[in-house]
Amino acid sequence: MSDDLRKLLLQVVDRLEKTYPDAHLELNYSNPFELLIATILAAQCTDAKVNQVTETLFKKYPDPAAFLAVDLAQLQEDIRALTFYRNKAKYIRACCELLVEKHGGKVPDRVEDLVKCPGVGRKTANIVLANAMGIPAIGVDTHTIRVPNRLGVVASKDPDEIERVLCDLLPRERWNRANILIQWHGRYTCTAKQPRCGECTVFDLCRWPDKESFS
Repeated sequence: MSDDLRKLLLQVVDRLEKTYPDAHLELNYSNPFELLIATILAAQCTDAKVNQVTETLFKKYPDPAAFLAVDLAQLQEDIRALTFYRNKAKYIRACCELLVEKHGGKVPDRVEDLVKCPGVGRKTANIVLANAMGIPAIGVDTHTIRVPNRLGVVASKDPDEIERVLCDLLPRERWNRANILIQWHGRYTCTAKQPRCGECTVFDLCRWPDKESFS
């Protein structure tokens, strides 16, 4: 069974590469620290909205020390346009404190260390490792839950289980790119509501029983 699923998933990823050749992480960043902060800010918020805020935010606060030098009320005001801005500001401050105290102000390159930062779970940690550091990892967001379930590759809504299965089925060197492609497919074609099954390039491979209703 795992060989069949591996073959299916590789076929899907190959087709998605042709469908979305320009697929990329849509958060703007120039280094691992900026991506870490942007990903914390992106919780329950669109990447486009986060990019609007970080365009100014990263110029004002280029490193952990800069974030710690400003009072919490000002930081909350700086990110006020985003959802849950009060809590996110607290997470950012606490995260920066940990980076300075434990890692010399640098972003660690191990998921075990990253998840110790307030506001950082495995998804955020893996996104930073994969995209800002080039370390193989799969960050399981809502799209990475929905798409593999519809395809029939996984039968779980648990992010940790989905990460384990995808990592087991895919060659390590393809984790990062496959992750981005699956996310794009979920965002632009295999959407949560009204999926565009009639336009889907992996329609024939998909095992979702409801796909005919949207074709």
